[in-house]
Amino acid sequence: MTRTLYDKLVDAHKVCDLPDGDMLIYVDFHIMNEYTSPQAFSGLESKGLNVWRPEAHLSVIDHVNATRSVEAHDAQSKLLIDNLGKNCTTHEIAFYGLGDPRQGIEHIVVPEQGLVVPGMLIACGDSHTTTYGAFGALGFGIGTSEVEHVLATQTLRYKRMKTMRVTINGDTTLGVTAKDIIMKVVQVIGAGGANGFAVEFSGSAIRNLNMAGRMTVCNMAVELGARAALIATDETTEKALKGHPHSGQFEFKGEKWVSDPNAIFDHEVTISGADIEPLITWGTSPDQSISITAHVPSAQDYVSPKAKKALERSLEYMGLDEGQSAQSIVIDTAFIGSCTNSRIEDLREAAKILDGRQVAKGVEAIVVPGSAMTRIKAEAEGLRSIFETSGFEWRPEAGCSMCLAMNDDIAMDGERVASSTNRNFEGRQGRGARTHLMSPAMVAAAAIAGHLVDVRNFK
Repeated sequence: MTRTLYDKLVDAHKVCDLPDGDMLIYVDFHIMNEYTSPQAFSGLESKGLNVWRPEAHLSVIDHVNATRSVEAHDAQSKLLIDNLGKNCTTHEIAFYGLGDPRQGIEHIVVPEQGLVVPGMLIACGDSHTTTYGAFGALGFGIGTSEVEHVLATQTLRYKRMKTMRVTINGDTTLGVTAKDIIMKVVQVIGAGGANGFAVEFSGSAIRNLNMAGRMTVCNMAVELGARAALIATDETTEKALKGHPHSGQFEFKGEKWVSDPNAIFDHEVTISGADIEPLITWGTSPDQSISITAHVPSAQDYVSPKAKKALERSLEYMGLDEGQSAQSIVIDTAFIGSCTNSRIEDLREAAKILDGRQVAKGVEAIVVPGSAMTRIKAEAEGLRSIFETSGFEWRPEAGCSMCLAMNDDIAMDGERVASSTNRNFEGRQGRGARTHLMSPAMVAAAAIAGHLVDVRNFK
């Protein structure tokens, strides 16, 4: 019987079938942050339970911490940060707290520490845990009650999903990045088009991506509604597993985690890599995107009254006109960061655009490296100097920052942001903030121009 990669991963971790049709699965590794874990620890305490396998868990500070200074926190944030540290000490769980050279955004830290290998099942109280699918591992987000369950038992109740394969065939053109690829997929399939599916990405355009690019693709697959995203292992995967602090400490036997050649998927989607251009979002959902050379949609582009109403609402919130040129959109802020695009590879690409150029007058430009290790490496390569000389503010403390506005990095009402993040929902970066998603290189180009602009003009 042929199986998909997803089915192989689920089968390898199934403990038993449950009477209602669900199953119990074993979790190899579990990650926590200060925002989604407090109630889980309180639940353990109220039930008199201990953490069953402390060595199979990791906690990081990333959601609410300030990025300007290790000390610049409000009282509520400090309480969350301190509580996680105390809970980890009590239960002997590894903790990457503020000031720790390993601290950073959870989905940046885990790969750079070498804590993910093919064949693993990883859970975390954050939806973008799909990132680990880039390594041929099954990663997904869980709720607070599930965090408590995995702490106590190292298992979870799980329902097998349907499978979808998205194939990106052919070479992409100059200026097209992994961010553009996944934004195109979200545009084609829709923001909820993969609800109930585990999505596997394949095709030459995917195989040609480096590991950072693959992580970006899997990270944003959740914007399709997918709860799991996967890419088959290959030489790129094996190379990426070497040279990290924990390399070799997690079991990886070198087997290929791939779908069988004749595996049948419940749904197939094919996109031509040559048809993908640098993209930007114009609306308030990740699937509301257009090429940087295109124009904002008009009511005449839609048939159904529901779609026309959604267009009207999005344009009103975003302060845009029907048919407006994408490159006429003036920005107030440029932000490079988040679990999607704050790796060293992302910073290098943005720095190439910024080198020898200046941020436009009136634009506030901010870059937040995804981890302390990323920051140190970037500074050693001279990237900080390039960012700061161009006019970007270099934030020294890693964190989610303006991606979700849980700390003091908040865009103001009506402020327009060119952002390398993953979501452009209403209020995502601050009440009334207007977010345009794009690649880090596109953010850098927009910062220089003062408006959204085709990065290919800078190559």
